[in-house]
Amino acid sequence: MGAHQDRVDLVIKRLKQKGCRITPQRLAIIRILAESNVHPTVEEIYERVRVNFPTTSLATVYKTVSVMKELGEVLELEFSSDQNRYDGHNPSPHPHCICVKCRSIVDPELGSLAHITRELASGTGYRILSHRLDFYGICPKCQGES
Repeated sequence: MGAHQDRVDLVIKRLKQKGCRITPQRLAIIRILAESNVHPTVEEIYERVRVNFPTTSLATVYKTVSVMKELGEVLELEFSSDQNRYDGHNPSPHPHCICVKCRSIVDPELGSLAHITRELASGTGYRILSHRLDFYGICPKCQGES
């Protein structure tokens, strides 16, 4: 729980520096994103927040996620044919394994990604600002259902 609380505290600090109020609803959104490993959609976050704060609007969730994204405290995974997903647990660019059946997302550990990024920058002359590396396949759970 310590690492999750550290993430929550950091996001709160960054939001306060930007002049944002930390309402109970906003704190709930921050906690959900900091503690989640499943990359929820805004709608999933909204449904979870409404359990304890039934008057929360979907706009509040969108606004909070948008501000967090602007501050670099949430990573948005955009999908052209599906809802965007969000990672507030690990907002830095990192690879993802995405199941094409159930749409689950996991974060694999790839130690060589920093090396690949440096190699690309060196070989192309680009200053790499960010990256997105997604692997699509069928997760173990869905494989068992086949």
